[in-house]
Amino acid sequence: METYELIIMIALGLAVLLFGYRVKKVAFFIIWFLLGFNLTTYLLPMITEISPPVVSEPLWQTLLPIAGGLLLALLGFSIEKVCVGGICFVLIMLITINYFGTDMTTLAVGGVIAVIGAGLGVTLIKPATILATAVAGGYALTVAVLTLFPEISLGEYYWPLLIGISAIGAVFQFMTTKNIK
Repeated sequence: METYELIIMIALGLAVLLFGYRVKKVAFFIIWFLLGFNLTTYLLPMITEISPPVVSEPLWQTLLPIAGGLLLALLGFSIEKVCVGGICFVLIMLITINYFGTDMTTLAVGGVIAVIGAGLGVTLIKPATILATAVAGGYALTVAVLTLFPEISLGEYYWPLLIGISAIGAVFQFMTTKNIK
């Protein structure tokens, strides 16, 4: 990612991390955009194999992740319960892919855990929205920090950063949304 993309990711991640429940429609749009952008970026090598002449151009490599982000963002903006369940599912799968890899067994276990997480998310909508937005913001900030500072070890600091940042965001949101339904 370019530096300006990381700065945008940090700004959006902070907004979602700290104010996700208060602005949940906007937060859902931002989360789904970031998830779609990241997933499309991960899938770009596969897309390049399917259509090498088109995707090999730098313009397409820039536009495809943005288009993927916008498509998912429009979905996330419209349907709240599906959105919360989907955020929980996709976040668990992204964490699985980033930290544990893309082996089929790993993806299957991650998928089962993601389905359970999505079901819990829909059942407990307010706490799940707060936790999902905090983790999504924490994820965006963790990825940005680890990308901006490559000397920081991914294996050593990924989980502490993700859990610490997400916990700060969740506590902040729970404290500031006590009287909001």
